[in-house]
Amino acid sequence: MEGTAVIEDGEEIPLLGGDVTEGLVRVGDTVRRPPGERDELVRDVLTYLEKVGFEGAPRFLGVDSAGRQALTYIDGEVAGRPRPAWIADEERAVSVARLLRRYHDAIEGLGIPQNVPAPIEPPGLAPLDDPAELLGHQDVTPENVVFREGRAYALIDFDLVRPVSRAGEVVNLMLWWAPFGPDADLDPELRGLDRLRRCRLLADAYGLSEPDRRRLMKLAIARDGRAWHTMKHRAETLGGGWQRMWSEGVGDTIRHRQTWLEEYADPITTALLS
Repeated sequence: MEGTAVIEDGEEIPLLGGDVTEGLVRVGDTVRRPPGERDELVRDVLTYLEKVGFEGAPRFLGVDSAGRQALTYIDGEVAGRPRPAWIADEERAVSVARLLRRYHDAIEGLGIPQNVPAPIEPPGLAPLDDPAELLGHQDVTPENVVFREGRAYALIDFDLVRPVSRAGEVVNLMLWWAPFGPDADLDPELRGLDRLRRCRLLADAYGLSEPDRRRLMKLAIARDGRAWHTMKHRAETLGGGWQRMWSEGVGDTIRHRQTWLEEYADPITTALLS
């Protein structure tokens, strides 16, 4: 990329990536990420966040000799696998919602740039009736939130950043931190939680508007239905981590979650509005 600084190499320490990212390493106080499908957009988002003084994201430093993005390393606590017991802590979940709101308020001023690449989705998939409002993170998983002193400090891994509505991003938040889905498909630490209460806590901490609360579960069901087709398409066309997840049964997990969402849509909506 023209005008991008070239970052020095050094001793590489492998880092645990998410479900898709491979080859993630730490070099000194930096993280090196292999090229992704949205490199230019990620660079623009991180540069803008630095410009407006948002501290809860890595800084983009440049590229190294291998063509990898060089980002600042953010020290803190991140949930890996197996999940730590604290993953179920309500206060931690609430702090993630507050961090996400601060990110949205910071990134909103960037608008929707012209260089946003089209998502990798199966041909003919009907678009959602959900106009985009900002560039959402769209991957607020436990692996992508850095905690300090028991509170969410930063979001990492912006590889899936894309135009979304605030409500769409809160659906992604609740997917992981309520969480959505039947107990049998969840990590042991997340089973048996009061999901209605947690959805309300997350919505309140984020400051979700009443109109968005009313449409949230309809949107969650629609997004989940698309997720099955998108995951299958990515597994078939991109392979790698996408294929591994599909082979491990993520398609079945999505189907189970769809049934759960339809069953709990009305109770969750009532909880959100009560």
